[in-house]
Amino acid sequence: MSSKHQKGPDLKRFMDKKLKLSLNGNRKVTGTLRGYDAFLNVVLEDATSEKGEGGAENIGTIVIRGNSIIQFESVERIAVAT
Repeated sequence: MSSKHQKGPDLKRFMDKKLKLSLNGNRKVTGTLRGYDAFLNVVLEDATSEKGEGGAENIGTIVIRGNSIIQFESVERIAVAT
């Protein structure tokens, strides 16, 4: 049996940064990353959901299940570790 342990995602550098998430069902949500776990479930604060025709709906603090996330996009500049 292998002793290798699968690690969770490394999203530490995205903590407290504004992110735009593309979700299944052609949905998009923007908010500040406040937490995540090994399954890529994320907590976003001050989240907004994009509506058709450029509108947005404020949805507050939300938990998004990791298996519904298709893409992460940073809205703010993220420092690259060297």
